[in-house]
Amino acid sequence: MPAPRSATPPPHWFPKLLLLAYLILFAVLAINPAERGTWVAENTPIVAIAAALVVLYVRGVRFSNLAYLLMSVLLFMHTIGGYYTFEKVPFAWFNNLFGFKRNMYDRVAHVSVGFYAFAILELIDRYQVIRNRAVAYLFPLCVIGTVAMSYELIEWVYAETAGGDAGAAFLGSQGDIWDAQKDMLADTSGAVFALLLYWLRDKLDRRPQPPEPVLHA
Repeated sequence: MPAPRSATPPPHWFPKLLLLAYLILFAVLAINPAERGTWVAENTPIVAIAAALVVLYVRGVRFSNLAYLLMSVLLFMHTIGGYYTFEKVPFAWFNNLFGFKRNMYDRVAHVSVGFYAFAILELIDRYQVIRNRAVAYLFPLCVIGTVAMSYELIEWVYAETAGGDAGAAFLGSQGDIWDAQKDMLADTSGAVFALLLYWLRDKLDRRPQPPEPVLHA
């Protein structure tokens, strides 16, 4: 069982800088997006996440700088995706590099959803709510999997309701009948990566420190 971490990291400029960068990006990309209805639908959950993180920070529930960095990836990528619509984001360099036939921007953005597992495990360890290490690591993975499934259901309902180009743009399947399953796999893969990163950080943090040299007068 790891020793409890400090209850609350002290205030730091880094998450504030990330928030400022997000607000600037949001404001710029709110101007003349490719499809206003899709922009609203894509940005609504992201604005809610950003607002929740701000409220938690103000109330003293803070994460490490690394956790904020990981969580910001989704905010930035989703905001860009909402502006262009995900299938039209200029991402040819990545697609050509790996030989993908379709635009993989949305898939990479889905990977970033899993990065929130890092912050979830931070809270679990900070407040010692789960004492079994296997369960502590499994819980964030299950949370991300549930979120991934729920979002795919939301996409389905929105696409059915909106219909036409707006529904297709929000769904972003690009003709792939297995798009929902692959998106959920991407979310889960991101969570696995984040948990491995957490494990590595935890291991490095708990390395024995060399004794300080004794100075003789």
